[in-house]
Amino acid sequence: MISPRKNKSIHIDTEALSSLALVKAGLITPVTGLMNEATSKEVNRTKEYKGVSFPFSFILAPSGKKNHETLKSLTKDEIVDIISENKKVGELIVDETFLVDANERIYSIYGTNDKSHPGVRNTSKRLGSIAVSGEYTIEYQQINNNTRDIKEKIKATGAKKISGFVLAASPINRSHERIVRQIMANSDLLVIFLHKPFVSDGISYDIRHNALMLFIDNFLPRDRVIVVPFENTYIFAGYNELILDALLAKNYGCKELIVGKNHGGLGLYYDNNKANTVFDRSKNLGIKIITVDEYVYCDICNTLVSTETCPHGAHHHVNYHSHAIRKLLENGIVPPTILVRKEISALILANLFPNRFQNIQELYSALMPNYGLIEEPNDEQFYIKLVELYQTSSLT
Repeated sequence: MISPRKNKSIHIDTEALSSLALVKAGLITPVTGLMNEATSKEVNRTKEYKGVSFPFSFILAPSGKKNHETLKSLTKDEIVDIISENKKVGELIVDETFLVDANERIYSIYGTNDKSHPGVRNTSKRLGSIAVSGEYTIEYQQINNNTRDIKEKIKATGAKKISGFVLAASPINRSHERIVRQIMANSDLLVIFLHKPFVSDGISYDIRHNALMLFIDNFLPRDRVIVVPFENTYIFAGYNELILDALLAKNYGCKELIVGKNHGGLGLYYDNNKANTVFDRSKNLGIKIITVDEYVYCDICNTLVSTETCPHGAHHHVNYHSHAIRKLLENGIVPPTILVRKEISALILANLFPNRFQNIQELYSALMPNYGLIEEPNDEQFYIKLVELYQTSSLT
């Protein structure tokens, strides 16, 4: 018996797999598939696709010597297996192959070709010189799970006004909390798209997710919030990321996207005393964009305030810079509670430094009031009690 002819194959990483799955699921509509050469050039030139703002073409041009040889050999209507992590995840029916200018491609995504830019470095390694277009099928359960979970939540709550908020929460701080509450006050349902990068540059996704869920489960009306992992692939990178964020939120069912005014990708500038952003240059995104104020802690007001309403100068303000707060935690230091809720700091530190204390029971008994009770604390409980000692005020 003659065995059927084996298909050629192209190999992609999970970042490309996630991007292909998002598009196939209709979550970046109007883009619903790979672009051919003519469409690719037109989108790169006009920054539009089907009358909707779209920052750059959606193509598949995987790197690697084997991929390059395979892509060179493909013919129209040939069926190609798509392989990721040594597993077949889909098939593609070849329409055409075409050459890609790597420098032009990278610049269209990031607005720079500077190799010191981490995104530029990463994409340069992943980008080949030949792209392939055509209809494809793809299997990626994470995207299916996200779509199912959001649909089920909307149906269960009967939510009409659904808001989206893209968040790294690295870590979740008091400013994030204020914005989340502000959104929920005006929404039936809040969808938090929690960043899940393919290359971690800080606190892991699992720790950030658990910290966020601690806040939601204990301090918010739980049934009005859903958290979904947002695998922010290379297509969400660069200075046009918010356009893609808006399309993603819309296609997941959100009616509005909330963006902080201090978001780097917003490109906020003023013209004739009117605030302008990247969205003022965008067309037909089909979702309402709402910008919210930056929050700081003012040492005169003694509370969290908007920079737009606080009368005191910036020298009285403590800023919520995630990078600085994360550095405290990564060095084992408990952030002040005006920056991060003590329960969240405790959870993160207990996960970053497991079994940090050789005899935590002895340390706990020596430092903490116990009201005559014998307690067996874990690391997380110890940090919470330690913060409470820091907050004792009679000797300060």
